[in-house]
Order: sequence, then structure tokens, then C-alpha cells
Amino acid sequence: MPNVAVVYHSGYGHTKVLAEAVTHGAASVEGAKVLLLPVEEAELHWDELHAADAIVFGSPTYMGSVSAKMKAFMEATSKHWAELKWRDKIAGGFTNSASQSGDKLNTLVDLVIFAMQHGMIWVGLGVPAGNNHSKGSTEDLNRLGAFVGAMAQSNTDQGPDVAPPTSDRQTAEAYGRRIAQIAAWRTR
Repeated sequence: MPNVAVVYHSGYGHTKVLAEAVTHGAASVEGAKVLLLPVEEAELHWDELHAADAIVFGSPTYMGSVSAKMKAFMEATSKHWAELKWRDKIAGGFTNSASQSGDKLNTLVDLVIFAMQHGMIWVGLGVPAGNNHSKGSTEDLNRLGAFVGAMAQSNTDQGPDVAPPTSDRQTAEAYGRRIAQIAAWRTR
């Protein structure tokens, strides 16, 4: 029975939609317990984070990197880093931006390095790139072609009720399921 925590920041609600999709996917794994945690509340839940088998980090991409609130959380973990509290936990990450690229890969790399500094084990998306051939579609899973983690794109003139699109939400859900499955496998 894996315990999965999803820690996220969402400035406009779009990244929250992805966090909920990751949570839904993780919860679909038999016996999984999932904690959905806005980054603003994370420092009140250190015990739950230390007890988690997997932690998935989500941040919008702002100016080519994680948001300031996510970065503040990352820096606040340094006291736990020194004690190796998260060593060998499963880790993953997801991000969203308005642009197709928006330098989202850099945000995921920020999260990978953060997880590696904690000694965590990073899990990639595990979904082949979609929408990259003549028969492809924006409805494909992994339509943005990410491998490090889940990426999504939300138009600036659409709210979180519409954006990110269904395919990005489904990609995030598949990612959450993958992370929980790997965490379950490790906890046997």
C-alpha cells in the first residue's frame, strides 16, 4: 500500500487541475493512499511527507522555472535534506505553462535536481510522445512530447475549467498511476 503525496503550487488554477489528475491516477492503484497538498500548506505536513513512499512535485512554469512559492518550499526542505529524510523515496514532477514550450523542461529539470539532492529516485513519464507524426493529434496522450515528467499547456485566455486540455489531464493521470504503481512495487 503506497503512500503518495502530491505537493503543488498553482497560481491560476491550471496546475491544480494537473495535481488533481495526478492524485486521481495515483488513487486508482489498489491500496494507495494519496495526499493532495498545496505548497502553501506543505510546511504544516512534514510528518506526512516524511512518511510518504512517493512525492510528486508540481509547479507552473514562470519565467522558465518553478514558481517562487515552489522554490520557497524547496528551500524550506533543507533542514530535512541534512537528515536524509527523503532518501530513496520515489519522486516525480509536472508543470504547466501558457506556451507550447514555455521552457517547461527547465522547470522539470529544477525538480529533478531538487529530488536528486534529497537522494530520491526520479520516475519519468513512461508514455511515448504523441502528436509527433502526420496521424497524430492534440488529443494524444503526451501531446507535448515530455519524458522527464508530465507537461501541460493552458491558453492564457482560458480558465482551469477548460485548460489544460483533456489530453494533458489524462497524461497527468497516467503519470500519477505510474508513480503509485512503482511505489507499490517498492513497498512490497
